[in-house]
Amino acid sequence: MSYEFFEIEKHGQSATLWLNRPEKRNAMGPAFWNELPQVMGALDDDSAVRAVVVAGRGKDFTVGLDLKAMGGTLFGAEPRGRFALLDEIERLQRSISSVAACKKPVIAAVHGYCLGGGIDLITACDIRYASRDAVFSIRETKIAIVADVGTLQRLPALIGKGHVAELAFTGDDVGAERAEALHLVNRVFADGDATLAAARDLAERIAANSPLAVMGTKRVLEYCEGKSVEDGLEYVATWNAAFLNSDDLKEAMAAFLEKRKPRFTGR
Repeated sequence: MSYEFFEIEKHGQSATLWLNRPEKRNAMGPAFWNELPQVMGALDDDSAVRAVVVAGRGKDFTVGLDLKAMGGTLFGAEPRGRFALLDEIERLQRSISSVAACKKPVIAAVHGYCLGGGIDLITACDIRYASRDAVFSIRETKIAIVADVGTLQRLPALIGKGHVAELAFTGDDVGAERAEALHLVNRVFADGDATLAAARDLAERIAANSPLAVMGTKRVLEYCEGKSVEDGLEYVATWNAAFLNSDDLKEAMAAFLEKRKPRFTGR
């Protein structure tokens, strides 16, 4: 399937999901919001893909919401009905949440600007890598908007409430080094090419493991957010009782005894 905003490039057992509107610095217009749930669903359903890298073509990862293209939808000259606007905001939220809902690990490879909606997008990913030239900003406050598509909900768990408050109240730019110190990104690399290469290498190393175990680990981590240790232990015990006895476990044991790399099938 072809998309207006996105391009999927497969390599090995992983895929790169390109934000592919470089002439607009990957600004998030209608096609982005319409297509993101479709493309994430397609990647989730593709058994040949075990991990996903999200990257941006051109100069920047994304400069965030396309204000010109989306202005009429969200900030029209005529007042919109409150419920109609509520429905539209919730649709945009579901679009970003499709990334978090992906059963497979999703890795953001950020270079250049990552503004506004870009923060929503990368906080919905599981892992974030960045190039040294990356710049991050919760830019909504500067244009009189409360960030409403996931940043204020997901970012506190990554960097802490105080840091989120500082960045969201000011809309200040944050460079890659501070982003790494805040734990907004896992690692920083020399440039965009090195960042993409590292993210793809990580995706392939993840893909080499049992898909069942990787998916289960992601589910358990998600469930345990905000839960007690006891609740988390009960959930993982139930999960393993259902999935531990798998073909992948048998293959892991056989590969260990035969001193070879395992060939996991996800069954």
